[in-house]
Amino acid sequence: MKIVSIGAGPAGLFFSILMKKAYPDADIQIFERNRHDNTFGWGVVFSDETLDNIEAADPESFAEVRRNFAYWDSIETYYAETCVTSTGHGFCGLSRKKLLMILQERCRDLGVQMHFETEIESLDQFADADLILAADGANSWIRKEHEEHFKPTVDWRKCKFAWFGTTKHLTAFTFVFKETEWGLFQVHAYPFEKGTSTWIVECHEDVWKRAGLDKLDEQQSAAFCKEIFADELGDDDLLTNGSAWRTFPTITNETWSHENIVLIGDAAHTAHFSIGSGTKLAMEDTIALRDAFLEHGTDDIPGVLKAYQDARYVEVIKTQKAAQTSLEWFENSARYMKQHPVLLKLNLMCRSKRITWDNLELRDPELIARVRETFAEMVGAKPDSDGSVPVPMFTPFQLREMHLENRVVVSPMCQYSAVDGTPNDWHFVHLGSRAIGGAGLIITEMTNVTADGRITPGCTGMYATEHESAWKRIVDFVHTNSRAKIGIQLAHAGRKGSVSHPWEGDDVPLVEAEEPWQTIGPSPIPFYPEWRTPREMDREDMDAVRDAFVASAKMSDAAGFDMIELHMAHGYLLSSFLSPMSNKRSDEYGGSLENRLRYPLEVFDAVRQAWPQHKPISVRISATDWAGDEGLTGDDAVAIARALQEHGCDAVDVSTAGNSPESKPEYGRMYQVPFAERIKYEVGIPVMAVGAIQGADHCNTILAAERTDLCVMARPHLGNPYLTLQASDEYDFADQHWPGQYLLGRRRKT
Repeated sequence: MKIVSIGAGPAGLFFSILMKKAYPDADIQIFERNRHDNTFGWGVVFSDETLDNIEAADPESFAEVRRNFAYWDSIETYYAETCVTSTGHGFCGLSRKKLLMILQERCRDLGVQMHFETEIESLDQFADADLILAADGANSWIRKEHEEHFKPTVDWRKCKFAWFGTTKHLTAFTFVFKETEWGLFQVHAYPFEKGTSTWIVECHEDVWKRAGLDKLDEQQSAAFCKEIFADELGDDDLLTNGSAWRTFPTITNETWSHENIVLIGDAAHTAHFSIGSGTKLAMEDTIALRDAFLEHGTDDIPGVLKAYQDARYVEVIKTQKAAQTSLEWFENSARYMKQHPVLLKLNLMCRSKRITWDNLELRDPELIARVRETFAEMVGAKPDSDGSVPVPMFTPFQLREMHLENRVVVSPMCQYSAVDGTPNDWHFVHLGSRAIGGAGLIITEMTNVTADGRITPGCTGMYATEHESAWKRIVDFVHTNSRAKIGIQLAHAGRKGSVSHPWEGDDVPLVEAEEPWQTIGPSPIPFYPEWRTPREMDREDMDAVRDAFVASAKMSDAAGFDMIELHMAHGYLLSSFLSPMSNKRSDEYGGSLENRLRYPLEVFDAVRQAWPQHKPISVRISATDWAGDEGLTGDDAVAIARALQEHGCDAVDVSTAGNSPESKPEYGRMYQVPFAERIKYEVGIPVMAVGAIQGADHCNTILAAERTDLCVMARPHLGNPYLTLQASDEYDFADQHWPGQYLLGRRRKT
């Protein structure tokens, strides 16, 4: 077997080692354009998991790598003349050059042929190779030459960075945030060998240009950065090795192989340096590729390459997702610079979502204690009756005159169980159980303002006398038996109405025997091609729907609800006016965002006028259509939230998608929180975050990081109506209200 590696980075070298061990007779050759001791970057960082994998794959290499490790377990964050330290993390690193030297020596010992300072411009000369390893990095010319097969996506990000070294001796992972006359500069730094550390300087591209760094060479840039970070560097120098200012590319490939060519490491995928996983991914790729050979043999190269991608693809996507989340945090870090340094530290630590509140408390209980005290003091939360400082989820929150005991919200969840719009015992038990379960705020399912504004025949309404009395029964129970507040979500389904219960056919249109109704919308465009075409609303329709919202609001007040939430999300009527994917009107209600906002704001104003001034109104929006510039964007969401705030909205409940089946959401834990956070910081209105917030741990994480004001959870409350009661035991919060009937079930730690 003949193997050719184009590139002598960690991926090319380590794969050659593993394959030479597995197949001693294999002819393995490595070609590298640079010198054997020439390398971009300074130090590399490893985790314990990666070290275990390397040791198992090649104990000899690992033994030498370990002898050269620098170890540390702290993370220091410098901001506003403060340093906040977190401990208990466990890192090790070494010089990238030293790593390459170790792997090169191991290759020589095994008989791998290495050719340095050798430029390869075509693969034609390797026609006799069984396998060609494209280990030529993020700027892979091999990937580019065959991009129609690999189908790469390269996302060039918004920041510039320069990868310096420094003579400063660091003893911790070090982050520095420095505000300057040009904007924010930030440092990612860490030790890797005696007398030398990595010092990466990063800033937004706009800041980079304002500072004139686009006109400076490498040495001038180093001098500039040394001056900015003079307080942190002291007498130590910044070192250069050809790593001038760059833009980080997030690279993905649909396919990792073509014929006998296989992408590996940065050629296949990149992960932002802020989570330190580039070398880890590359070396784990090599192990998986070697394992695929051991499983399928050398005679089945297509099978080997397919097995390799299958084995690595999901794990790489997970790492890239975490890296992308971290990357975007640093792109937007300027918004956090008014945070208290302790909360900024928590925010930084939890940025990628791989570390959350509970995990961080295990690692560093002292930091979490400081966060609890700081957050509670900032929001005016008093210690509980036992003298303990509450965790963030158990701190109070106020909207107008509505006082919430805690920051847990039961999200609207359609039950499709009403009869002619009237809620019944199912809704009584569903909402009542979650109220006595301890949440601060309960919001009803999408409750429709007209019969033909329902999604299905089983949807609830607030348009008939019997609806008001049925809802009042539920509201009275909540108020009598819990300290929860209860809000009603008012809506009109628009073009997404007149369909069956989801469990009867996944939202299929009603047939004639089921008495379907005419749907309406801003434009005569069905949600799915096979669905009914909605009637384009005229002014008479708009007046009727607006007045129906007002009538429902008045009935909701009579029923005793504490809050109204207007549903302007998920493709229902008001949402479909907002989105350019569903609103194609050419009159004053279509076209620009200002025009598309006109009717939803008209409805809001009418409801706000009819609703008592001491009671709050929130609005749920879809912050993006996940369809690029074809749909709603994050910029649009900020503009919508700002307009709502100006019209008297008290909070924005931030969700996404629903306006078009063409949307392609990027799911993941807490995946919609960044949209809520952006509105919170750029508009200054309270926000409610929703979307895969999986329980108390996540709730405390995003609240303490000041990324949201309220945590809205649906599925966790479906599985556990008593989520908040149980969390009060878990976090030892004495003052959570428990119904007297349930007190024997309480299991406090103290």
